[in-house]
Amino acid sequence: MDTLIEFFSQAQGWLFEALVQPAMFELGLAGFLDQGYTGTGWFLVGLLQLLAIVLLIGPLERWRPVEAVTDRATVHTDMLYTLIHRLGLFRLVLFFTLEPVVDSAMGELRVHGLHTLQLDDLWPGVSDNPWVSVLIYLVVFDFLNYWFHRAQHQFGWWWQLHAMHHAQRQMTMWSDNRNHLLDDVLHDLFLAVAALAIGVAPGQFVAIVAIAQLSESLQHANLRVWFGAWGERLLVSPRFHRLHHGIGIGHESRPAGQVNAPAVLGGHNFGVLFPWWDMLFGTADFTVQFAPTGVRNQVEQGVDYGHGFWSQQWRGLQRLWTRP
Repeated sequence: MDTLIEFFSQAQGWLFEALVQPAMFELGLAGFLDQGYTGTGWFLVGLLQLLAIVLLIGPLERWRPVEAVTDRATVHTDMLYTLIHRLGLFRLVLFFTLEPVVDSAMGELRVHGLHTLQLDDLWPGVSDNPWVSVLIYLVVFDFLNYWFHRAQHQFGWWWQLHAMHHAQRQMTMWSDNRNHLLDDVLHDLFLAVAALAIGVAPGQFVAIVAIAQLSESLQHANLRVWFGAWGERLLVSPRFHRLHHGIGIGHESRPAGQVNAPAVLGGHNFGVLFPWWDMLFGTADFTVQFAPTGVRNQVEQGVDYGHGFWSQQWRGLQRLWTRP
């Protein structure tokens, strides 16, 4: 771990000093060098993720696809979302907008005696082992992400934004970041506040986000793979998550025992890394099938969720504004 951290730090420092810092001085942004250095780190992590997606997950999709991809244009739009998020462009905007607000709010809380909880210090020796520390934070963040994800499916106004993610009928390894930007702002703000509240170090936070994102790229892949009866209950697989995107499966629920009752918002398989929370709270579906993906009203009523980046963003705002 120390070797990896040292190698990454050297690469980040070189790129920042050789390219980013001179550009920031030229643009009159010398007062934001700290943010620039952090952004350089996110950019490098994104490059590594893109390499893994193309070189590792790509061949898997070609080896055993669930379906033939016929709409390349929608996949290209998903690629644009991935580049915006993985290379740090979206996060760069947050640095200059929401981060100062969050830092100010946390500072006020500390002034009033509410200090950061150092979670990995609760167990003696944990903070001395970076692997154990990161694993603990991964589990904690997965628990928080489970409930955040359920909320996206539970509240009608929120679903109008999140539905854009589910409207992809040709799900591939590029589909993870296909989200409404407002939905992403809420998610990133939630994670940033949680990270500050439980004392996650910046380097650990980058590693946690990178691991989760790369795992989600695999889960969204057009890949006919499952992990077996035991493996499915340890990690979220492409099959498990595809059911979450299944039409009438992953975003709808019916009262227990009432199969003919009208479907309501809800669904199954909300876990990001681990299926444990779905198992614990009764939302897991381990049916071995690779269901068609999309949203019911998109398929049955022809609701248009947009075909390009700006079209999808605009229609999300329209649904939010005009929802019943």
